[in-house]
Amino acid sequence: MEQPFETGSVRGTLHTPDQATGDGLAITHGAGSNAESPLLAAIARACCGAGFLVFRYDLPYRVARPHGPPSAATSPRDREGVKEAIAGLRPLTHGRLFAGGHSYGGRQTAMVAAEHPGLADRLLLLGYPLHPPRKPEVMRTAFFPAWHTPALFVHGTRDPFGTIAELQAALIAIPAQTELFPVEGAGHELKARGILVPGLAEAILTRMLF
Repeated sequence: MEQPFETGSVRGTLHTPDQATGDGLAITHGAGSNAESPLLAAIARACCGAGFLVFRYDLPYRVARPHGPPSAATSPRDREGVKEAIAGLRPLTHGRLFAGGHSYGGRQTAMVAAEHPGLADRLLLLGYPLHPPRKPEVMRTAFFPAWHTPALFVHGTRDPFGTIAELQAALIAIPAQTELFPVEGAGHELKARGILVPGLAEAILTRMLF
């Protein structure tokens, strides 16, 4: 079942499974998107089908305005929104709570998890924006040494926000269990030839159960 759900400053869709395992997933979108992105919807439905309670939500900047990217000024509020999403889902679950998102949303979630160990049990990071395109010197990894939450990174081999080799090297700084799932031929949106890689959501679900 899918129904509207709101907690704090974030809102989106709650996916309730027919046979719940007790596990939950709070997942959010990238900078130019929203919670209705095909990638998030596919992952949410695959996880829900496997028994996860899933909250697929819009970050505060997207709740405030339907179009346009976030700004540096809104990032702190977006991180508060991540905390609110996780806190709102936690009482509804009794198993592991996964949190994450695509690109900007995943980065904000990871920063929250590094600052608040134990807030989420595991992270799911889709197309982590390691650096801006064509600016490998501007690495977004300063908080990695404070990161203690296990994480699954799903990353396209053609992602301009970081190569697989760059990401592998960066993950060494994270003192938590990490797994990198390269998606052959996919770009930042985890699409190949303009479409979401077939079977991707199911492959991600399999690896989330590590």
